[in-house]
Amino acid sequence: MANLTVVVLAAGQGKRMRSDLPKVLHPLAGRSLLAHVLDSARALRAREIRVVHGHGGEQVKQAFAGQPITWIHQAEQRGTGHAVRQAMPGIRPRDVVLVLYGDVPLTLPETLRKLVARAARGQLAILTARMPVPTGYGRIIRGTRGKITAIVEEKDATPAQREIDEINTGLIACPAALLAGWTRRLRANNAQKEFYLTDCVSLAVKDGVPVVSVTAASPDEVLGINDKAQLAEAEAIRRRRISAELMVAGVTLADPERLDVRGTLKCGRDVAIDANVIFEGNVVLGDGVRIGPFTLVRDATVGPGTVIHSHCVIEQGRIGAGCDIGPYARVRPEVELADGAKIGNFVEIKKSVIGAGSKVNHLSYIGDAVIGSKVNVGAGTITCNYDGANKHRTRIGDGAFIGSGVELVAPVEIGAGATIGAGSTITKPAPANQLTLERARQTTIPNWKRPAKKARS
Repeated sequence: MANLTVVVLAAGQGKRMRSDLPKVLHPLAGRSLLAHVLDSARALRAREIRVVHGHGGEQVKQAFAGQPITWIHQAEQRGTGHAVRQAMPGIRPRDVVLVLYGDVPLTLPETLRKLVARAARGQLAILTARMPVPTGYGRIIRGTRGKITAIVEEKDATPAQREIDEINTGLIACPAALLAGWTRRLRANNAQKEFYLTDCVSLAVKDGVPVVSVTAASPDEVLGINDKAQLAEAEAIRRRRISAELMVAGVTLADPERLDVRGTLKCGRDVAIDANVIFEGNVVLGDGVRIGPFTLVRDATVGPGTVIHSHCVIEQGRIGAGCDIGPYARVRPEVELADGAKIGNFVEIKKSVIGAGSKVNHLSYIGDAVIGSKVNVGAGTITCNYDGANKHRTRIGDGAFIGSGVELVAPVEIGAGATIGAGSTITKPAPANQLTLERARQTTIPNWKRPAKKARS
């Protein structure tokens, strides 16, 4: 592929979004619109990526701080042609320039590769699409033998031209030397008094440069995001794409329309995912993993054969093989579950290691703890890890048995094989292989009566 420079136009204000957030920073599948466009540009191995910014420019730049992007400030928004003109200085004349839009996030890299390949032959290549209802788009005007002669914006089109269903997407590719010359020759002779990038088509025809097109496989690829309704439409399109890819790879989805992947999801064989499951960040599911409905998994690795029941939240965890989690369990960051661990319903685990085959069955909180293998933690057990200023660690040895309703006041250590009686508050080390109890003496007070409210007069 020819040496490529990508120019992304991202200076628009996006008034119809009715938001203080710059339009290109609105999230789609957990990442900004502009991030999706930049991913496509990087997939083409561009030599340089230039982003033209305007409204909210500093906020946009901050969102991509540290990334290899050349930022171009368009102080006055005077149309797409003006924006590209601002970006051209310094681009190597022999490069191919691909123009993308920061609010058109669904174009596939393979479509863009075709566009760049056509432009590498010294042509102006434009991406078109067939729209059943082309309202709002510029129309492709073709002359004899189907050659493109012009693009007419809808506001400047005649009634006959508005009946044309082939539309301009705005995405073009062109040799840099030609594009630089044409953008300098643009004139604002239109209803909006703007410099249209589309007028480069008529300039190319005038100069005898072939104008060729690549047609998008689906109108979905060229959906522009101008309001929240279109953003929701794009979300649905991306959801369908991801669901289709997963099912082709062998993943069983209870309802493909009710799966949200807001990041990347990698699945092994025979994975089954129920309805209304959300994946965020980078998630890896091993062979045979099953995920119940209404569950959130974020930045986690889940080992083979693990079952996560309904209504669970898994955040940044490393889950071993053959684990059983939930329902209604929460695994907070910095948690490691070894193979065969079980986390029951209404259990919260935070910054802890749970050993192989250990069980924290229900209604318990484990924080800042290291639990060995084959430990049983009874219902209602909590680690008292925070003293109001600092966090402290609890250590439980292999094979220990913690009775129900126990408070482990950290820092504290429970020896291997130790048994802690139900209802105990443990503040000192409990020796291995011994029963440790801490309970107040039970007392019954004869003839005691519960206080009663005074009768109203």
